[in-house]
Amino acid sequence: MRYRFDMQQANGQTLSQFYFSLIYFLYGLAFFCMGLAILLEIGHGREQRLRRALLPLAVFGFIHGFHEWLEMFERLGLLPGAETYELVWDGVRLAILAFSFLSLAAFGAYLLARNEAMRRLSLLLPLFMAAFWGLGLFWLRGLYPLEDIVRVSDAWTRYTLAIPAAVFASLGLIFQQREFRRAGMARFGRDSLWAAIAFFWYGIIGQLFVGASPLPPSNVINQTLFMDLFGFPVQLLRASAAVLAAIFVSRFLRSFEVETQNQIDELQRARLEEAQRREALRGDLLRQIVQAQEAERQRIARELHDETGQALTAIGLGLRGVSTSWNQDPEKAAQNLRQLEGLVAGSLDELQRLIADLRPSHLDDLGLVAALRWYATEVQKRVSLEINVEVNGERRELPAEMRITLFRVAQEALTNTVKHARATYAEVRLNFEEDVVRLSILDNGRGFDSARTETSRDRQWGLLGMRERAMLLGGSFSIDSRRGSGTTVEVTIPYDQQDRMMSDEDTPASGG
Repeated sequence: MRYRFDMQQANGQTLSQFYFSLIYFLYGLAFFCMGLAILLEIGHGREQRLRRALLPLAVFGFIHGFHEWLEMFERLGLLPGAETYELVWDGVRLAILAFSFLSLAAFGAYLLARNEAMRRLSLLLPLFMAAFWGLGLFWLRGLYPLEDIVRVSDAWTRYTLAIPAAVFASLGLIFQQREFRRAGMARFGRDSLWAAIAFFWYGIIGQLFVGASPLPPSNVINQTLFMDLFGFPVQLLRASAAVLAAIFVSRFLRSFEVETQNQIDELQRARLEEAQRREALRGDLLRQIVQAQEAERQRIARELHDETGQALTAIGLGLRGVSTSWNQDPEKAAQNLRQLEGLVAGSLDELQRLIADLRPSHLDDLGLVAALRWYATEVQKRVSLEINVEVNGERRELPAEMRITLFRVAQEALTNTVKHARATYAEVRLNFEEDVVRLSILDNGRGFDSARTETSRDRQWGLLGMRERAMLLGGSFSIDSRRGSGTTVEVTIPYDQQDRMMSDEDTPASGG
């Protein structure tokens, strides 16, 4: 072939073909293994910038390794049709060499880019380099004879593509070293720095001493001069630099493994913290449930004692009085019996009210809307508070768990209004929306600082209970109140909880 490197020592002896073939084999193998290592590790990294930058470096490793193996096959005489298609093989080899260096330049330019806009612009650098290289080849073709054009083209390719690409790669790796140090991975930063040094020697020294050609300065600074100065071929320097670059690139690729392990550790810590938080919340909820049970028992006991117990005591005393006065004064005894009948009716009403508070029959028999209207009427009977119940949207059948949650929220909100708000008007709005059912309770009372109530350790148990009821059904709870501006309590529960809860019910009831 026309393209031949000067492989002679100063005393004129020719080095063995096997020796050079081994150099080219190791040279290509180093870069090929680097590309393979990048492909195997690139999916494990979390940093998008480094992952994208490494892709063109992997392409460089595969293609440049293949180029060096082509050189090896040429020296061994194993290229098919090498004599017949000599110019074709020279053109293929030159194109592969150029493309590999353009990939290396893309790697360095992408690493040097500091933001996304500059990274997009960095992709233009290989295009400009390729255009300049191609125009140069076209110009050189008219300056040199055909027998020299292959050697001239090889020198031109290494001067205009290889050396700049190696410089870009070295600077990019130095920049990456700083990124590693900033991320607390200094040891991988050192590997990146050594890889930068290896690429620098590979590009500046290894590619400066090209095969002898008429193109300056390769007519003086060439592989023959390198052999005369150092006593070994420049291909050995390139191969050594390639091995070092591949080793140190492979070493800093382990940062992906460390990064993955850090992610796993962070995930495990997050899960542990979440488990501890849930455990603390479970204990808090258990205490709340116990306190709520005790409070409910105290309320029932107090109401039974204050109302029903006293009424039964009065009825018992009245009956004793009737038994003693029946024969002496029948008319007075009959009057006492009528009074006792009133006490019995009042006690029965009180028991029915107490039972309704525990579980209103209207909720199961007539549905949520009827239960809300009934409860509003009951509250208005006991206190001076006007309550309006408003229902909007197309009514939908709601499961029992959702109905009781919405009813209890309305019950608790109206209880707070009666106890604390000093309101004269309240409104209960039930909206059947497309994806959720929304319950809002508004009043015109004195209001309070809702933000302080939400963050205080002494937050009200009633508000916390409403929130927990909503969250257990996958819903949300909010309260909006300011001093002097009334209070709005709102609970939203999605319908997608409905299928799960409806399957747990034996007899679904109407939610409207």
